[in-house]
Amino acid sequence: MILPDAAWRARPGLAELAAALGPGEARYVGGAVRDTLLGLDVADIDVATRHPPDRVVALLQAAGIKAIPTGVAHGTITAVTHGTVVEVTTLRRDVETDGRHASVAFTDDWREDAARRDFTINALYADPLEGAIFDPFGGLDDLAARRVRFIGDPLQRIAEDHLRILRFFRFLARFGDAPDPAGLEACTLRANDLMALSRERIRDELLKLLVARDAVPVLMLMEERGILRAVLPEITVDGIAKLQRLAAREAEAGVAADALRRLTALVPESVLDGVAARLKLSNAARKRLAIASDVGSVAHPQALAYRVGIEGAIDRMLIGDAPLAGIADLATWSAPVLPLSGGALVAAGLRKGPIVAATLKRIENRWVEEGFPPAERVDGIAAEEIAQALRSESNA
Repeated sequence: MILPDAAWRARPGLAELAAALGPGEARYVGGAVRDTLLGLDVADIDVATRHPPDRVVALLQAAGIKAIPTGVAHGTITAVTHGTVVEVTTLRRDVETDGRHASVAFTDDWREDAARRDFTINALYADPLEGAIFDPFGGLDDLAARRVRFIGDPLQRIAEDHLRILRFFRFLARFGDAPDPAGLEACTLRANDLMALSRERIRDELLKLLVARDAVPVLMLMEERGILRAVLPEITVDGIAKLQRLAAREAEAGVAADALRRLTALVPESVLDGVAARLKLSNAARKRLAIASDVGSVAHPQALAYRVGIEGAIDRMLIGDAPLAGIADLATWSAPVLPLSGGALVAAGLRKGPIVAATLKRIENRWVEEGFPPAERVDGIAAEEIAQALRSESNA
């Protein structure tokens, strides 16, 4: 079989890279091959090569291609050519694994390199010049059947890297129609192995899973099989039902799935911050979860967006019960600026200090509630609030 033509294959510098590495010495591998066969867009390009890392660096430099030793201990050199970035990795075999890390040795055997990969659909290689596909473990048939299948013994593959349990379900949610029985049983038996993984690795896989095509049914399967208890015991059937409702509202509103928004729906609000801390989410992500989870009535979408930001407003509206029609209006909306300053209040007679800030906030609140009227109306609102503030000062 020949790799179909795709836009990414014409990226500048790829032909020079292939020529530098030499005919038969390098092949595209993994997601770029898999996604091209599925007709999907390709973001990242990975190349496998028989050359050892030092030889890769020498060949790239001789061809005028920038070579960055980003993961040289594991055989990875980042090639940058004409703005195109490619990860070039020497063929490897595992020497020792403990479920979290692997010690590798370099090899020149394509099948040996393929055998250490997780799933058959990720062990597809393509010649960069001719496009001929190398498929040592039946990945093409599995791709056609939308089947996610471990290479070799699933229990052994999981023992090598426990994260493969979560990857199995993520790839099932993205590409699969039904779980491979042997893989599902192995993941179920070894679910507790996930507890040995770092929270960061779990977080990254979980967030990717949440935006996959079939995230809801796959999460339900994971809950039924006890997979989630080892990583997020807070997730329940009720949470998955809320996620299902959110996914339907996202689709109806034409809004792209978002992992943090979906996490907000999935996890009970009472434990959301604790889950965010355990997953080591950034402060910005945790703030977003807090805003999104504070769901209430939304009378004016733009007023809400002014107070919590457009992203936060859309999150709340989708998770809550707000009419979806208002979301489209926010797509091109920019928050206006209150046409009034504290200096104007001082000029009107208010003393500098807390009373100015408090009065300005009341003016701003009325301006927002009235739908951001023009400056003439703001002047009227300001006059009323200034008069009230002056009366309060005189009575103090």
